Amino acid sequence: MTVRVQGVTKRFSGQSGPAAVSTVSFEAKSGVITTLLGPSGSGKSTLLRIIAGLEEPEAGSVWINGQDSTRVSPRQRNVGFVFQNYALFRHMNVFENVAFGMRVRKRAPAEVKGRVEELLELVQLASYGKRFPSQLSGGQRQRVALARALATNPHVLLLDEPFGALDARVRLELREWLLGFQERSGVTTILVTHDQEEALELSEHIVLLNAGLVEQSGAPHELYDAPATPFVASFLGGGSVLRGTVREGRAAVGSLELSAPEGAPDGASVHALVRPHDVRVEKPVNTRGISLARVERLRRIGPYVKVFLELPSGEPMTATLRKSEIDALGIHDGDAVFVDFREAKVFLEGHA
Repeated sequence: MTVRVQGVTKRFSGQSGPAAVSTVSFEAKSGVITTLLGPSGSGKSTLLRIIAGLEEPEAGSVWINGQDSTRVSPRQRNVGFVFQNYALFRHMNVFENVAFGMRVRKRAPAEVKGRVEELLELVQLASYGKRFPSQLSGGQRQRVALARALATNPHVLLLDEPFGALDARVRLELREWLLGFQERSGVTTILVTHDQEEALELSEHIVLLNAGLVEQSGAPHELYDAPATPFVASFLGGGSVLRGTVREGRAAVGSLELSAPEGAPDGASVHALVRPHDVRVEKPVNTRGISLARVERLRRIGPYVKVFLELPSGEPMTATLRKSEIDALGIHDGDAVFVDFREAKVFLEGHA
């Protein structure tokens, strides 16, 4: 079951400025997870609600399994929707929550019983049928919500920030669980998240949105390794932006020379995005590197240390090193160091 979105635009009544979603197009392939990724306000949830039929676009179309579903009611689209806050019925036990959609459709009792038991087994809650939502953990409630969404055999499963209300440990556990669940169920899934790590881990295809527009779409490694815009490069992996100039076909950034963007003329302004793990830091025992930078502070994060630097130009830069590297170098707050890059993404100034 594929989902194809073509030129979808949505502007809410009374909204000023850019549309919530503007001319968005992409295709979610059958049987895999496609993720709508982006910061808050980028249009992810609006787009998901348009696919579900809960919002109507002012332009464009939504095709589900080869059929134009743009004006089809949510029920007739046969999609399952899972919200961030679970939306379980508190007065119903787990079995009745999962059975609800089937009972509304007046399915036979034997069919309801068999399907609910099958789904509770699938979400690893087979013995929890008589419990109420208040007796479950957050992760268990979210799995019940997934089972309920699947009870009517939807063509497509839509997940709107499904792990956003959970603590970090449970989120990681549910990511692993969802990957296994996806392999077993084979349902076409569209996931909304602002968490880049979640998107990179779970997705076969990512659609990265910014201010209602598609910045780039493709496989996770394509967006990470070959970002099309500075926004994509900075959103996936973060990093420091340094300014430079094209000289004789190379991008001069400080005392370093990097590959210039193709066709960039001499004198053109560029900015280089350098991710923290691509920064090398050395004590000043030689003259290699961008020249002396100053260590403003060190921040320990588990086995890694974030090194906050100030370059000679006054520009800030962040490096991520292992604690063992920091200890071997003997770096402390206020030290002078040389920095170099393993890799940098260079864009023409003003490139969008």
